Amino acid sequence: MTPYSTTPPAATLIASDLDRTLIYSSAALDLRMPDAEAPRLLCVEVYGSKPLSYVTETAAGLLDEVARTSVFVPTTTRTREQYHRIHLPGPAPAFAICANGGHLLVDGVSDPDWQRQVAARLADECASLDEVRAHLLAAADRAWLLKERVAEDLFAYLVVERTLLPDGWVKELAEWAEGRGWTVSLQGRKIYAVPQPLTKSAAVREVARRTGADRILAAGDSLLDADLLLAADRGWRPGHGELADSGWNAENVEVLPETGVLAGEEILRRFRAFGRAATRPPA
Repeated sequence: MTPYSTTPPAATLIASDLDRTLIYSSAALDLRMPDAEAPRLLCVEVYGSKPLSYVTETAAGLLDEVARTSVFVPTTTRTREQYHRIHLPGPAPAFAICANGGHLLVDGVSDPDWQRQVAARLADECASLDEVRAHLLAAADRAWLLKERVAEDLFAYLVVERTLLPDGWVKELAEWAEGRGWTVSLQGRKIYAVPQPLTKSAAVREVARRTGADRILAAGDSLLDADLLLAADRGWRPGHGELADSGWNAENVEVLPETGVLAGEEILRRFRAFGRAATRPPA
């Protein structure tokens, strides 16, 4: 018996980015109301013995309901180690997607068949990680480069002092990377270089195939979420983030006015409402 055979049949699969979509660091909460009116927060991630990421208590209740009534799939660019630090409200997801689609977790364990498929596509369709990493380090300036990291031996990213980042540097990097089958994304202080075949949408389609889901709802805030949103029957993006800054939109994607942690709460309301509509029997 396969480890995912116990997943109950469900018509709706809900795939959501995590950071700055459902969960928020203290710097990203964007609480604009008076302190006395701020929502109560629940910590969902601890790092270095300190609280790192939060949802509102209302969002926690919504997420618990969504996770119990649909195939809920956390879908993140985080590595597996970074993902496992998060403790979301509700039942543990049977599926999760990490490393921007590089790892498909089934009951918390990376699926080896999916790993082999991803490795084959990357070898066939884009330049090597070593080539791209070497270019990143050669092009970066130590005056603003804080860290350089490789994630899961799949993609690379830089942590930078954004105020010192030269105008046009990211655009030039993106043009160079595109010709080699890679995508560049600037998210906060991180500049990601990710192979184009490494997508959240491909992994989500695989989960839909395995579970028999015939409807996909999705949410995300960054350029690396665009393919996920386009693959969904219905999607939402918050009023902040890389997609908002660039004015990106699509016919199947609703732009929410909310920003910060309250946007995460509203996204979960939409997931609940449209998930219920999908499972409601015809009149």
